[in-house]
Amino acid sequence: MEFRQTTRDDARAISEFYLSNSDHLSQWEPRRIRNYHSVGSWKERLAQREHETAERRSVYFMSYVREKGEVVALCSLTNIVGGPFQACNIGYAVSKKYEGRGAMKQLCSYAIKFAFDELGLNRIMANYMPRNARSAVLLGSLGFAKEGMAKNYLQINGQWEDHILTALVNPKNI
Repeated sequence: MEFRQTTRDDARAISEFYLSNSDHLSQWEPRRIRNYHSVGSWKERLAQREHETAERRSVYFMSYVREKGEVVALCSLTNIVGGPFQACNIGYAVSKKYEGRGAMKQLCSYAIKFAFDELGLNRIMANYMPRNARSAVLLGSLGFAKEGMAKNYLQINGQWEDHILTALVNPKNI
C-alpha cells in the first residue's frame, strides 16, 4: 500500500472508490446529489482541491494499491487555519473491503505527521457520531482526546446527528 496526496488524475479511481462503497459509506456521509461521485464531478472537485492545497486551506491524501489502481482509503485535512489557532479538521473514509485491517490508521498517521511536521499545525480536530464505534477506536488509537459532545452537529444521510468532538495536539507543543 502506498500513500500520497491526491491529484486531478485520481478522478476515475476516487469515483470508483465511492461508487463501489456507496452502501458502506452512506450512513456516515451527507446525502449527495445525483452524479456527485461521477468521474467528471471528481475531476472538477480535484482541480479545486489542488487550488485549496496551494492556498494552504486543505490537503487530501489517499492510500492505494498501485498494481490494481485501487483506492483503499481517503483522508483530508480541511479548514486549515493559521494565526494563533494553527489547526485543522481531519476526515476519512475506508473501503469496506479494507475495513478492520489497519489501512485507515496508517493513512491517518501519515496525514497527522504531515499536519504537524510539514504544516506546523498545533491541533487536529475530528468528530464522530456516537454510534460509530470504529471511528471511536481509530481516533483513540491515534491519540485523539474527547473534548465534548455537539448536539445536531451535522446532517448525515438526511438526519441531524450528534457528534463527539475530539482533538489531537502536536506533542512538540505540549
